Amino acid sequence: MSPRRAAALRDGQDRSLREHLIATAERMISEGGTAGLTVRGIAREAGVADGVLYNHFSDKEELLAHAMRAHVRSVERGLGPLPDPGTGEVAANLRAHIAHGLALHRGILPAMAGLIGRPEVLARFAEANEPGEDWRDRLVGYLRAERALGRLAPDARVEAAAAMIVGVCHEAVLSLLFHGTAPEPDVDALAAAVLDGIGLRS
Repeated sequence: MSPRRAAALRDGQDRSLREHLIATAERMISEGGTAGLTVRGIAREAGVADGVLYNHFSDKEELLAHAMRAHVRSVERGLGPLPDPGTGEVAANLRAHIAHGLALHRGILPAMAGLIGRPEVLARFAEANEPGEDWRDRLVGYLRAERALGRLAPDARVEAAAAMIVGVCHEAVLSLLFHGTAPEPDVDALAAAVLDGIGLRS
């Protein structure tokens, strides 16, 4: 282990310097958002020279994208698990997914707000996503599994249902971002509308 790497990882954590840099940037994002975050600031917080970041990332945008992805995962871990297909009642499970999505969007809003004028970071953030990792992907996967189990109509339009739910979550967060306030979505009414209006009921 090089002296520089040893200094940066002096707490003995079992992770690479790349992972250490991502974790450092993610912690800084969770504490202060993304606005004003600099390579120098991240490097100093990580305990490395500025140029070390470029040994592990092509540019600052790549590091921020991975740090944002880690931040989203961190926020989601704090929200608890989602219901499994085939358990409980579909309507209750759908309400849980909607509440999860709303809480997730609110949780990552402060960090995302600082990236409004940074489309290159947002593009890298989207590229860093692994299929099936996002909440939307898991929502679609849940609905497809329930359809396969016969707990939803065989012709249920699960992608349309997911798009409707995600759209409501986005609208609530964008209203909060641009207007400073947003009406609280009625989760029960939305779940019922999705079940009845998108043809999910079996």
